[in-house]
Amino acid sequence: MIGLCCLLLAGAWLLLTPRGLRGIASRPDPAATYAEALDGIERLSAEEHDGMNPLCSLRFFSHGAKTSRAVVLVHGYTSCPGQFQELGRRLFLSGSNVLIAPLPHHGLLDRMTADHSRLGAGELADYADRVVDIATGLGDEVVIAGISAGGVTTAWAAQQRGEISLAVVISPAFGFRELPAPITAAAMNVFRFLPDRFTWWDPVLKEGIAPSCAYPRYSRRALAEILRLGFTVREGMKHKPPEAGKIVMVTNAGDDKVNNALTKRIAKRWRERGASIETFEFDASLGLGHDLVDPDQPDAKIEIVYPKLIELMGG
Repeated sequence: MIGLCCLLLAGAWLLLTPRGLRGIASRPDPAATYAEALDGIERLSAEEHDGMNPLCSLRFFSHGAKTSRAVVLVHGYTSCPGQFQELGRRLFLSGSNVLIAPLPHHGLLDRMTADHSRLGAGELADYADRVVDIATGLGDEVVIAGISAGGVTTAWAAQQRGEISLAVVISPAFGFRELPAPITAAAMNVFRFLPDRFTWWDPVLKEGIAPSCAYPRYSRRALAEILRLGFTVREGMKHKPPEAGKIVMVTNAGDDKVNNALTKRIAKRWRERGASIETFEFDASLGLGHDLVDPDQPDAKIEIVYPKLIELMGG
């Protein structure tokens, strides 16, 4: 009986402890000049898939030289750079060089592609390193902001990269609202290795869901990889404070997708580690959806959201 209890306890420990966190490391190679940054952008652009949706290709809003501030915007899972196009344009008009690059396996013209099921936590970390490397040559100060999976990617960059002056983490997918926080690690461990399954974001609209350039389905395995990167952030903060100069955590009280309570706990732990951190929450009365930045969302209210995000990004 004792042996069986020990076996069950060991099994529970293995299941509830996040696995696969080793090997996801930062490999910085920051651009020293504007010309080096342009080379990095050209390489990123050249790697885009032949079947890319033109609306989803890399966006670079340039003033033609290094500016006082460079902004990197990181879109969410199953979305693409078009999500941040208008916000990026407004930041550009305020004087910043702005880079919006597609996440790996994103932005394909075939919206029903299964390619995004191959998304890995290590790929997201490599992506974060590359866009931060480029941004160091685009601006004297580097600001990075991302939403959902892009928020987790931004948080990972904030933990790892001292070149970042400000990281704005918007509605990060550290956990999901329908998944109790205590079993998030178990779900991640299991779904990374089970046969993958695709689910409609909206089972009624299916392919008719807006925006038209985003993927209408999500991969269970890809979500597990996003969680894995989030656990890597949480593991890293146990050992050192974040490298970024300042972090702003943005939540939406009306969000029906991600676990806001978990995000707030992570912000609290960062603060306890000595981070310079600010939090802001959009009120539930605004009726904002999870994707509060894409103007093509049916519930978009960008004239409320954008001024606040631009303020939180330093104006």
